[in-house]
Amino acid sequence: MAHSIGMSGSTIMSDRDRLPELFDKGLPHVEIGEFGDRDSYLSFLNLARENKVSFGIHVPHFRENSKYDLLEEVKMHPSLARKLFVEEVQEAARSGASYVLVHFPYFKGEAESTLEKIEEGLQFLQHLQESYGVPIVCEPKLGHNKSSAGIQYLYDFPMNLWEKYGLSICIDIGDYRIAVGNNWREYIEPLLPFTKVVHMHNVRFTNKGYIWTPIHPDFEKQDTAFDMTPCIELLAKGRDKYFILEHTPHTNPSEEEVDEGIEWVMEQLK
Repeated sequence: MAHSIGMSGSTIMSDRDRLPELFDKGLPHVEIGEFGDRDSYLSFLNLARENKVSFGIHVPHFRENSKYDLLEEVKMHPSLARKLFVEEVQEAARSGASYVLVHFPYFKGEAESTLEKIEEGLQFLQHLQESYGVPIVCEPKLGHNKSSAGIQYLYDFPMNLWEKYGLSICIDIGDYRIAVGNNWREYIEPLLPFTKVVHMHNVRFTNKGYIWTPIHPDFEKQDTAFDMTPCIELLAKGRDKYFILEHTPHTNPSEEEVDEGIEWVMEQLK
C-alpha cells in the first residue's frame, strides 16, 4: 500500500442522510464511527462495498458507547468499556474493516502510575488484535480542558516497550499542535515507526473553545491557527499511512476549500 487519503465521518457528523457525501471525492478510504443506529451503519457498509473503498472504524460504532474509558472512567467504568470494546473489535473484523481506531492512551488530566496503566492497556489491546486479526490503532488525545497529559504520558512511555506489543498509532496533528505548540516535532518523531493513521485538520479558536477546520495550504487565509505544511512533510516519511480529512462541518467549508486541501495533501505525499 502507498499512502492513502481518506475522508472522515466527522465531516458529516456520521449523519445517515449525508453518508453518500463521503464518497463524492473519489477517495479510496473512509474512516467513520459514532453512527446513530445500526441501520445507518449497515447503510454505510453497503455504500463502501458499492464504491469499492476500504474503511476503518473509529470506535465507538454507535454514539451511546464508550469513547474514552479504557484506562479511567469518563462516561462508564473501564471494565464495561472494555467489554464493549471487545464487541467493537469483533464487529469490525466481521465487517472487513482495515483497522479499528481507539482513543488510547486517554487521561482526563494528570494521573499516577501511567507507565503501568498504559502497558496493561497495551496487553489488553494486543490480545484482541491477535485474537481477531484486525489491526488496532491507538490515538492519543487531549483530555479535559485541553489537557496535554495523555500526549505527554505517551511521550514519556518507552518506545521499545510499545514496539513489543505490535500496536499502531494515529497522530492527530491538530491535537498535537494544541498540546505541545512548537515542540510538535520532538513529540511526533519518536512515534513515526508506529504511525499508521494521520488525522488532518486545522484549528480555529473561538470564544467557546475551538473548531476543527479543513486542512489547507493557506492557513492564514482560512483564519486557522497553524501552518501544517511541516507536519505533513514529516508524516509523509517512512511507512505508508492513511491520511484522513477530519474536519467538521461547523464552519460550513466550501467544496472548493476542501478540494484545494485534498490536492495540496496529494502533492505533499508525492
